[in-house]
Amino acid sequence: MPKIKTNRGAAKRFRKTGTGKIRRNKAFTSHILTKKSTKRKRDLRQSVIVDSADSKNISKLIPYL
Repeated sequence: MPKIKTNRGAAKRFRKTGTGKIRRNKAFTSHILTKKSTKRKRDLRQSVIVDSADSKNISKLIPYL
């Protein structure tokens, strides 16, 4: 059987934890930061676990990570 190609865009955005869950970074951190509060910007720095509804599709995009 041929190997599955990794989606390179997804590989740059997601990574797996030690237990196999998928982590992602939050959006809205690149520009127009002056109107966002310090607390909100601080919260956006933290990465989060991908929702269970999306994790199956994302894991197909990154089969070997």
